[in-house]
Amino acid sequence: MSQPPLPPTPPCVLTIAGSDSCGGAGIQADLKTMHALGVHGMSVVTAVTAQNSVGVQNFWDLPPDAVREQLYSLLTDIPVQAVKTGMLASSGIVAVVAEVLAAIPAPLVVDPVAVSKHGHSLLLAGAGESLRDTLLPLATVVTPNLDEAEQLSGTKAVDEDSMLAVAKAIKSLGPQYVLIKGGHLAGDPVDLLYDGDRTWQFVGERIATPHTHGTGCTLASAIASYLARGEDVPTAVAQARDYVTGAIRGGYPLGSGIGPVDHAWQSRH
Repeated sequence: MSQPPLPPTPPCVLTIAGSDSCGGAGIQADLKTMHALGVHGMSVVTAVTAQNSVGVQNFWDLPPDAVREQLYSLLTDIPVQAVKTGMLASSGIVAVVAEVLAAIPAPLVVDPVAVSKHGHSLLLAGAGESLRDTLLPLATVVTPNLDEAEQLSGTKAVDEDSMLAVAKAIKSLGPQYVLIKGGHLAGDPVDLLYDGDRTWQFVGERIATPHTHGTGCTLASAIASYLARGEDVPTAVAQARDYVTGAIRGGYPLGSGIGPVDHAWQSRH
């Protein structure tokens, strides 16, 4: 008897990020997002955190050679349709990631993670500068929140008008698109996407919940997933924001602090 045909392989998306031991952010959030959006998620671990709902107690960055070997193992065997980076921890890791990804034609979403939701630094000295100088020029999209945007540009956004000035400053560092996330401003959240010529504004709703752990990781992973599925950048951003909005609305308590968003919200409705 002949075997039935195998199902087609879904688009493959690689996340290069840190591990969140409580499962709400980092690689765990990335892989949950990718699974929910119908792509095959793969991971290269850059750091391990001791983390729970009330904060990050400590983290340990991996040796750059360990990151290089993970990348080499995957990329010499499995084609990727998109890549997302998150917590890169050290300048040595950033250098390895930039060197390897420079030879990869897949779109790259850079989430310039610097500080956890609880305010704990996730970068060692020099890593932020290395990311700005070596990885941003490779990025298809960079997705800073307002604090991260200020660190990258040296300019603080205080309203929607100044968000564009910050986006222009970050665009000059080399990425194809800049997505400034305006959720820290008062009122309904407005995100701004800029490509050097055009500007897109995405207006959302302010959802009354404290349980927003992992929103940045989830958004960047969702954008990468939609890019892998063939969407252009503005469409991928719009669809990713819709997914994250649903995930935030479904956020639930976990432990005694900030709970995660619900990556599986679509399957519960």
